[in-house]
Amino acid sequence: MSVTEFSLLRWLRERRQSRKLILLIVFIALLLDNMLLTVVVPIIPSYLYTMTQEANSSMAHKGHNSLQTIFSYYNNSTLIIANVTAESLRPESLEEVTKPPALNTTPEPDCPKADSNLLNENVKVGLLFASKATVQLLTNPFIGPLTNRIGYQIPMFAGFCIMFLSTIMFAFSGSYVLLFIARSMQGIGSSCSSVAGMGMLASVYTDDEERGNAMGIALGGLAMGVLVGPPFGSILYEFVGKTAPFLVLAVLVLFDGALQLFILQPSRAQPESQTGTSLFTLLRDPYILIAAGSICFANMAIAMLEPALPIWMMETMCSRKWQLGVAFLPASVSYLIGTNIFGPLAHRIGRWLCAFIGMVLVGISIICVPFAKNIYGLIAPNFGVGFAIGMVDSSMMPIMGYLVDLRHVSVYGSVYAIADVAFCMGFALGPSAGGAIAKSIGFPWLMTIIGIVDIVFSPLCLFLRSPPAREEKMAILMEPKCPVKKRMYMQNSTQSYNAADEETESSE
Repeated sequence: MSVTEFSLLRWLRERRQSRKLILLIVFIALLLDNMLLTVVVPIIPSYLYTMTQEANSSMAHKGHNSLQTIFSYYNNSTLIIANVTAESLRPESLEEVTKPPALNTTPEPDCPKADSNLLNENVKVGLLFASKATVQLLTNPFIGPLTNRIGYQIPMFAGFCIMFLSTIMFAFSGSYVLLFIARSMQGIGSSCSSVAGMGMLASVYTDDEERGNAMGIALGGLAMGVLVGPPFGSILYEFVGKTAPFLVLAVLVLFDGALQLFILQPSRAQPESQTGTSLFTLLRDPYILIAAGSICFANMAIAMLEPALPIWMMETMCSRKWQLGVAFLPASVSYLIGTNIFGPLAHRIGRWLCAFIGMVLVGISIICVPFAKNIYGLIAPNFGVGFAIGMVDSSMMPIMGYLVDLRHVSVYGSVYAIADVAFCMGFALGPSAGGAIAKSIGFPWLMTIIGIVDIVFSPLCLFLRSPPAREEKMAILMEPKCPVKKRMYMQNSTQSYNAADEETESSE
């Protein structure tokens, strides 16, 4: 082997072990997953409504053609009879008999404001949007323990493969059933990518501050996907067609798959060196449940907004297709800002405090959304919603890993499966319940209900200020070089440990 080949192999080996490249892969995976998640937001409501109108129009056209055929046959028969018995029939009667009934030629209004079928789309769109999160919710409990056995690389690559198939199905599906299947398939791919991706970051970034920064950057990829998806989808949908945005996404997904093959080598199983805490044990931890609940209810606000807001805009503002996606732009921009600011900042001022303020801000902002009279009135409340959710997510994701370090075995697949379950519960219950609520009591009341829920839940975040360590972890924490002990000294959430440390010194 030549020196050049040896140097190249050494460079490739070093690159595969680079934490920054692993962070880049997770960033791109979350970016594309959430682009596919949100690119359908402005497309599906309008596309399903158009499909319904075309189906009704086609049925009416067939009925009209059948009616014309009947009248044509009837007229011909009448004319024959009239030729035979012309003297016995009056011209006035013949004219009345042969005259076809008047058809309704009133043009359809440009705005679907008065269309009762539009409100029925709330339920169909809500169920379609919720299918992805529901399937992801059911898949996560299996993906978390699986990563403990075979490592993060293979599930990550499996997520890419499933996501590519889902994107192609979205591009060429022309019925509600096929769109539903494509959305459900995306849930399986998202479960693999998100659980494996966040667990991989937690395992390579062991320092709490570095982990928070890395997860803030990774969530920035999620934010960029949410940011780019709706306007990207709505603009291409209006000016090119439904297929175009999904084909562009499919090409980007292939690039991500090639990067994973090069860096992660997913053909090799790399199980964890120690057995992680079981999923059911983690679910009994009240502090993990509080963190998961914060993620769930904060994201439920935007999950309810996504299917209901475009329909409400079509009903009350007569918005065009491109406006349905652009309306989410302030929320996406502010989410990107919030995750990048509070990724490193939350470590200094207290993640529990950031989550508390974020939950209150989500509630206030979401209640203000129905007061908008046009698309410009949506800028401020949507900006507040996105910024606040960015505060909560960038604070709670690192806390999940920190709680495992503090109270359980430091293996992260299962705890980030719980975090993803919480995220999915928000996006499963939000659209499915939100669509039915919006149809029954109206969009303003829907926003009011979820806003109050977020505000009421927010005080529970105060319990995350100083979570105590488990007794079995105390022996490890007493070691001078323990990284968890160092983190606990650096944060304000160390009261329980400091008390134990002072008690030990006094006894000596």
